[in-house]
Amino acid sequence: MDRINVITVDGPSASGKGSLARKIAQIFDLAILDSGSLYRLYAFFLEKDIDLRSIPKIIKTNIEFKITQNDLRITYLKDDITDKLRSEKIAVKASELSSLAEVRDALFDIQRAFYTHKGLVADGRDMGTVVFKDAKLKIYLTATVEVRARRRYLELQKRGQEVNMPALIADIEQRDLKDSSRELSPLLPADDAHVIDSSDMSLEDVIKITKNLIKEEYI
Repeated sequence: MDRINVITVDGPSASGKGSLARKIAQIFDLAILDSGSLYRLYAFFLEKDIDLRSIPKIIKTNIEFKITQNDLRITYLKDDITDKLRSEKIAVKASELSSLAEVRDALFDIQRAFYTHKGLVADGRDMGTVVFKDAKLKIYLTATVEVRARRRYLELQKRGQEVNMPALIADIEQRDLKDSSRELSPLLPADDAHVIDSSDMSLEDVIKITKNLIKEEYI
């Protein structure tokens, strides 16, 4: 198989894959794909009563992704909707949509279109197993449920959202079960992925490991 210039970062909810992907994209000057945001966009537009079949065209023509100060910002018709997409309500709906073949099929070509020969970092749940099977480097980032819940708790608190830790743990456990047991694109590491358990690591530790892997296998 010919390998393309893509680094995939897969893993369960709140494992830190988004933060890692953004940092790596910045350090190595690569384009970025946050596939989870695409499913959140579906949920966002459905909340606005937009027909499911019309959403792919809207994403292709009216959505822009941009890294700003270590964060990925998403604009719709020049309006920044990033924070609206990050609510737990949208996250739950996006998780439900990700199990629909119609949605996954529609997003497949959109996700592949993010690739350019310059290089791409793609984070999600099936980037290395389905969307970019031919990626040069595949990473599967994970952590314990408790650690991931604590990270999500602090993240939501920072945004001023009310959160309940036991409910957050239960939600992450339920999402893990759904993601790993669904028939369509279940969450699991690619056979050739490097599995990194970040439970006892800082983001800087994970970045250091990833940079070494990139120098060994990507550059």
